[in-house]
Amino acid sequence: MNRTSPPRSRRVTSAKPLSVAVIGAGMAGRSHAAGYRNVNTVFGAGLPPVRLAAIADANVVLGEDAARRYGYEKALPSWEAVAEDPTIDAVSIVVGNDLHRPIAEALVAAGKHVLCEKPLAGSLEDARAMAELERGAEVVTAVGYSFRRSPGIAAIREHVQRGELGDLTLFSGRYWCDYATDPNGPLTWRFKGGPGSGALGDVGSHVIDIAEYVAGPIAAVSGASLSTQITKRPLPLGAVVGHNATPVSDEVGEVENEDTASFTARFESGLVGTFSVTRTGFGLPNGLAFDVLGVGGRAAFDQHRPAEYLFDDAQPKARTRGARQVIAGPQLPYFAGGVPMEAPGVGAGNADHFTYQARAFLDQVADVAEPLPACATFADALRTMEIIRAVVESSRNGGAATSVPPAV
Repeated sequence: MNRTSPPRSRRVTSAKPLSVAVIGAGMAGRSHAAGYRNVNTVFGAGLPPVRLAAIADANVVLGEDAARRYGYEKALPSWEAVAEDPTIDAVSIVVGNDLHRPIAEALVAAGKHVLCEKPLAGSLEDARAMAELERGAEVVTAVGYSFRRSPGIAAIREHVQRGELGDLTLFSGRYWCDYATDPNGPLTWRFKGGPGSGALGDVGSHVIDIAEYVAGPIAAVSGASLSTQITKRPLPLGAVVGHNATPVSDEVGEVENEDTASFTARFESGLVGTFSVTRTGFGLPNGLAFDVLGVGGRAAFDQHRPAEYLFDDAQPKARTRGARQVIAGPQLPYFAGGVPMEAPGVGAGNADHFTYQARAFLDQVADVAEPLPACATFADALRTMEIIRAVVESSRNGGAATSVPPAV
């Protein structure tokens, strides 16, 4: 499922600095900006020097603040200014989903490597066009599924691939968040776009990607149900950054997409999966979690405790069996060489994921000798959106089973 981008002709040599920019200075944009700043502090030598060229945002004050905080040379008022700058080699797109396609098309046409935030686009039509764009591109194109870089999640994937859980019997994934519980929260772009573009597209895309990353391709979904708990929201009086509160007006608008969704899935292997996602789950700031069960073992991960995971298998003596807390340390993927203090128990978190993701992307761009595992491609992210489309269709048809296009 993690297809490596095909060989590209436009490579950056180790003697030439690698110039990067970020389009979007909000919550996730700053995470990308910090990631690029840290790429040469992890995993040893290999990358050329990285030039932190620019952060672009239509909110100039926000862009200038991000550029100052993360050491970028300048702030630009538009994404077009990035596309037109011939000195910039690689760019992260971290703006509203509807803008992903036109920006990606312009950047690729300008010969720039692109790392696009998930979900891939604001519509399935745009996502398909971006996947087609990727097939003919002479640059690296990638998608930001940052949780693939979690040491715990990557370790669980290795357990599965090595057969250490035996034949899998159940994958149960959830992403429960609370950022939309306040009915006075502003009506931003996150609440526009129709069914599938709400909690499913925002946080569900992550858990769907993790499910296929760990357990293999999904063949069909069924039993889907979408619901919206807060159907109207006040209009903001100014710019909104991330999930932050902002002054709102007395005027309200309609929420166009789902707050909560659940569905079941059948994997190509025959494995059964259950999924639930919400953005109105009180007290859960970032509740990504999953369990994967097999006939010979089980594993579980919870992003609220990101520096560990649970593992259980058939130990020789039944009286000592039970779930073991595995503390993240140098024995897990990404940890050795990825943190300043390489010792178990010193933690691992969301910011680290973005650093490892940025490093993996630039490893691809620079064609280094020993790269990190490649980033997800536009084609991978299109597949996630095809699964989301199937979930929406299932919900419209009373939960009927709906097939997903076969994995390539």
